[in-house]
Amino acid sequence: MNTTVVTGLPSEAEATLAKESGRQLSLYLSSKEEAQSIRVIDQAGEHEAVQIPTAAYRLLIDILAQMAQGNSVSLIPVHAELTTQEAADMLNVSRPYLVKLLDAGDIPFHKVGTHRRVRYQDLVQYKNRNHTDRLKALEELSAQAQELNMGY
Repeated sequence: MNTTVVTGLPSEAEATLAKESGRQLSLYLSSKEEAQSIRVIDQAGEHEAVQIPTAAYRLLIDILAQMAQGNSVSLIPVHAELTTQEAADMLNVSRPYLVKLLDAGDIPFHKVGTHRRVRYQDLVQYKNRNHTDRLKALEELSAQAQELNMGY
């Protein structure tokens, strides 16, 4: 899988640096342009302008914001295929529970040899569908509670 995972939480110095650099970069974000230009300076003092897509520039600012809050960051390509353990970790459930969801057909998967693989997109769709279903159930329970004058 082509997932970039940075293990461990950022140090206090890294979080402080991320906060300041994210703030500075956000000052120069131009949402009207397809690309952003940044200047990179190496150890010898040589510098060069680099063009990066605006979406990548925004992503960099978001990553720095997360690091500033003390969070670690993982990047997962939309078309990535996850192992059952990786998928379970993303849903914050056990691997056996995830396997039950796969076997029940709640989340599509395919096999590579004897191992199940879950597409990241399918996992996100399941997560969104599950979230929507929970909100709907909560709204129905709230409506029932109001009809029965339960005080909330």
